Amino acid sequence: MPDDLFEILVPRRPPAPPGRPPGPLGPPPPPPPPFFGGPPPFRRNRARRGDVRMALLALLAEKPMHGYEMLRELEQRSGALWRPSAGSVYPTLQLLEDEGLIKGKDVDERRMYSITDAGRSELKARTRERGEMPWDDPRDDKPRELHEAAVAVGEAAVQVARVGSGDQIDRAIALLHETRRKIYALLAETP
Repeated sequence: MPDDLFEILVPRRPPAPPGRPPGPLGPPPPPPPPFFGGPPPFRRNRARRGDVRMALLALLAEKPMHGYEMLRELEQRSGALWRPSAGSVYPTLQLLEDEGLIKGKDVDERRMYSITDAGRSELKARTRERGEMPWDDPRDDKPRELHEAAVAVGEAAVQVARVGSGDQIDRAIALLHETRRKIYALLAETP
Protein backbone atom coordinates (compact mmCIF):
# COMPACT_ATOMS: atom_id res chain seq x y z
CA MET A 1 0.00 0.00 0.00
CA PRO A 2 1.50 3.38 -0.94
CA ASP A 3 2.43 5.54 2.00
CA ASP A 4 0.23 8.43 0.78
CA LEU A 5 -3.03 6.51 1.06
CA PHE A 6 -1.99 4.92 4.33
CA GLU A 7 -1.18 8.38 5.75
CA ILE A 8 -4.59 9.67 4.69
CA LEU A 9 -6.42 6.75 6.27
CA VAL A 10 -4.24 5.95 9.28
CA PRO A 11 -2.12 8.89 10.49
CA ARG A 12 1.17 7.88 12.06
CA ARG A 13 1.72 8.54 15.73
CA PRO A 14 3.97 11.49 16.45
CA PRO A 15 7.29 10.76 18.15
CA ALA A 16 7.49 11.19 21.90
CA PRO A 17 8.47 14.72 23.02
CA PRO A 18 12.22 15.23 23.53
CA GLY A 19 13.39 14.04 26.93
CA ARG A 20 10.30 11.91 27.50
CA PRO A 21 10.40 8.23 26.70
CA PRO A 22 7.43 6.78 24.83
CA GLY A 23 5.04 4.59 26.77
CA PRO A 24 4.91 0.83 26.22
CA LEU A 25 2.75 1.37 23.14
CA GLY A 26 4.34 4.65 22.08
CA PRO A 27 2.87 8.12 22.52
CA PRO A 28 -0.90 8.44 22.71
CA PRO A 29 -2.68 8.43 19.35
CA PRO A 30 -3.85 11.73 17.92
CA PRO A 31 -7.56 12.52 18.22
CA PRO A 32 -9.61 10.92 15.43
CA PRO A 33 -10.34 13.04 12.39
CA PRO A 34 -13.88 14.45 12.40
CA PHE A 35 -15.67 12.20 9.91
CA PHE A 36 -13.76 8.96 10.23
CA GLY A 37 -13.92 7.47 13.71
CA GLY A 38 -15.24 10.31 15.84
CA PRO A 39 -18.60 11.93 16.32
CA PRO A 40 -19.69 14.37 13.64
CA PRO A 41 -18.24 17.86 14.16
CA PHE A 42 -21.73 19.34 14.39
CA ARG A 43 -24.57 18.99 16.89
CA ARG A 44 -22.42 17.21 19.47
CA ASN A 45 -24.26 18.33 22.58
CA ARG A 46 -27.68 19.20 21.31
CA ALA A 47 -29.59 17.71 24.28
CA ARG A 48 -30.74 20.36 26.69
CA ARG A 49 -30.95 19.91 30.46
CA GLY A 50 -33.99 17.80 31.29
CA ASP A 51 -34.01 16.00 27.94
CA VAL A 52 -32.59 12.79 29.39
CA ARG A 53 -35.35 12.75 31.98
CA MET A 54 -38.10 13.16 29.38
CA ALA A 55 -36.47 10.69 26.97
CA LEU A 56 -36.27 7.98 29.64
CA LEU A 57 -39.90 8.49 30.63
CA ALA A 58 -40.96 8.34 26.97
CA LEU A 59 -39.07 5.11 26.37
CA LEU A 60 -40.48 3.49 29.50
CA ALA A 61 -44.00 4.54 28.49
CA GLU A 62 -43.58 2.20 25.50
CA LYS A 63 -42.23 -0.82 27.40
CA PRO A 64 -40.09 -1.76 30.42
CA MET A 65 -36.35 -1.60 29.70
CA HIS A 66 -32.98 -1.83 31.40
CA GLY A 67 -30.47 1.02 31.35
CA TYR A 68 -28.20 -0.23 28.58
CA GLU A 69 -31.20 -0.94 26.37
CA MET A 70 -32.33 2.68 26.86
CA LEU A 71 -28.88 3.99 25.92
CA ARG A 72 -28.93 2.00 22.66
CA GLU A 73 -32.51 3.03 21.89
CA LEU A 74 -31.77 6.74 22.38
CA GLU A 75 -28.75 6.53 20.09
CA GLN A 76 -30.74 4.65 17.45
CA ARG A 77 -33.72 7.02 17.51
CA SER A 78 -31.50 10.07 17.11
CA GLY A 79 -29.58 8.55 14.22
CA ALA A 80 -26.48 8.36 16.46
CA LEU A 81 -26.41 12.15 16.81
CA TRP A 82 -27.42 12.09 20.47
CA ARG A 83 -25.62 9.69 22.74
CA PRO A 84 -26.34 10.45 26.37
CA SER A 85 -23.66 8.95 28.57
CA ALA A 86 -24.22 6.26 31.18
CA GLY A 87 -23.10 8.94 33.65
CA SER A 88 -26.21 10.96 32.83
CA VAL A 89 -28.69 8.10 32.28
CA TYR A 90 -28.16 5.96 35.38
CA PRO A 91 -28.29 8.81 37.92
CA THR A 92 -31.43 10.11 36.18
CA LEU A 93 -33.00 6.65 36.44
CA GLN A 94 -32.21 6.61 40.15
CA LEU A 95 -33.70 10.07 40.60
CA LEU A 96 -36.86 9.12 38.70
CA GLU A 97 -37.18 6.02 40.87
CA ASP A 98 -36.68 8.08 44.05
CA GLU A 99 -39.43 10.47 42.87
CA GLY A 100 -41.80 7.55 42.25
CA LEU A 101 -42.05 8.22 38.50
CA ILE A 102 -40.58 4.84 37.59
CA LYS A 103 -40.05 1.61 39.47
CA GLY A 104 -37.16 -0.77 39.10
CA LYS A 105 -36.75 -4.43 39.88
CA ASP A 106 -33.93 -6.88 39.39
CA VAL A 107 -34.58 -9.41 36.62
CA ASP A 108 -31.85 -11.82 35.47
CA GLU A 109 -29.08 -9.75 37.09
CA ARG A 110 -30.30 -6.56 35.38
CA ARG A 111 -32.31 -3.69 36.74
CA MET A 112 -35.52 -3.43 34.68
CA TYR A 113 -37.44 -0.16 34.88
CA SER A 114 -41.10 0.54 34.17
CA ILE A 115 -43.10 3.76 34.30
CA THR A 116 -45.67 4.45 37.03
CA ASP A 117 -48.91 6.40 36.74
CA ALA A 118 -47.17 9.43 38.23
CA GLY A 119 -44.47 9.04 35.56
CA ARG A 120 -47.09 8.96 32.80
CA SER A 121 -48.61 12.19 34.17
CA GLU A 122 -45.18 13.84 34.27
CA LEU A 123 -44.46 12.73 30.70
CA LYS A 124 -47.82 14.02 29.48
CA ALA A 125 -47.18 17.43 31.08
CA ARG A 126 -43.66 17.66 29.63
CA THR A 127 -44.85 16.58 26.17
CA ARG A 128 -47.51 19.31 26.19
CA GLU A 129 -44.85 21.84 27.24
CA ARG A 130 -42.26 20.84 24.71
CA GLY A 131 -44.18 19.26 21.85
CA GLU A 132 -41.39 16.98 20.61
CA MET A 133 -39.29 14.15 21.90
CA PRO A 134 -35.64 14.83 22.80
CA TRP A 135 -34.38 12.64 19.95
CA ASP A 136 -36.49 14.50 17.38
CA ASP A 137 -34.62 17.21 15.56
CA PRO A 138 -36.75 19.81 13.76
CA ARG A 139 -33.75 21.00 11.75
CA ASP A 140 -33.12 19.56 8.31
CA ASP A 141 -31.09 16.40 7.88
CA LYS A 142 -28.47 17.85 5.52
CA PRO A 143 -25.60 17.72 8.06
CA ARG A 144 -26.46 14.09 8.84
CA GLU A 145 -26.57 13.25 5.13
CA LEU A 146 -23.16 14.89 4.66
CA HIS A 147 -21.76 12.87 7.57
CA GLU A 148 -23.15 9.61 6.17
CA ALA A 149 -21.77 10.37 2.70
CA ALA A 150 -18.31 11.15 4.13
CA VAL A 151 -18.31 7.91 6.14
CA ALA A 152 -19.28 5.96 3.01
CA VAL A 153 -16.37 7.53 1.09
CA GLY A 154 -14.00 6.67 3.93
CA GLU A 155 -15.18 3.06 3.95
CA ALA A 156 -14.67 2.83 0.18
CA ALA A 157 -11.15 4.27 0.51
CA VAL A 158 -10.25 1.76 3.21
CA GLN A 159 -11.48 -1.06 0.97
CA VAL A 160 -9.35 0.19 -1.93
CA ALA A 161 -6.34 0.39 0.40
CA ARG A 162 -6.87 -3.21 1.50
CA VAL A 163 -7.52 -4.97 -1.80
CA GLY A 164 -6.83 -2.51 -4.63
CA SER A 165 -3.96 -2.75 -7.08
CA GLY A 166 -1.19 -0.15 -7.04
CA ASP A 167 -2.81 1.73 -9.93
CA GLN A 168 -6.23 1.71 -8.23
CA ILE A 169 -4.72 3.00 -5.01
CA ASP A 170 -2.90 5.80 -6.86
CA ARG A 171 -6.14 6.83 -8.60
CA ALA A 172 -8.02 6.72 -5.28
CA ILE A 173 -5.42 9.00 -3.69
CA ALA A 174 -5.71 11.50 -6.55
CA LEU A 175 -9.51 11.34 -6.36
CA LEU A 176 -9.52 11.97 -2.59
CA HIS A 177 -7.17 14.94 -2.93
CA GLU A 178 -9.30 16.40 -5.75
CA THR A 179 -12.52 15.83 -3.78
CA ARG A 180 -11.05 17.56 -0.72
CA ARG A 181 -10.04 20.59 -2.81
CA LYS A 182 -13.52 20.80 -4.37
CA ILE A 183 -15.23 20.59 -0.98
CA TYR A 184 -13.11 23.46 0.37
CA ALA A 185 -13.87 25.42 -2.81
CA LEU A 186 -17.57 25.19 -1.89
CA LEU A 187 -16.84 27.22 1.24
CA ALA A 188 -15.18 29.92 -0.85
CA GLU A 189 -18.33 30.43 -2.94
CA THR A 190 -20.68 33.28 -2.13
CA PRO A 191 -23.86 31.87 -0.57
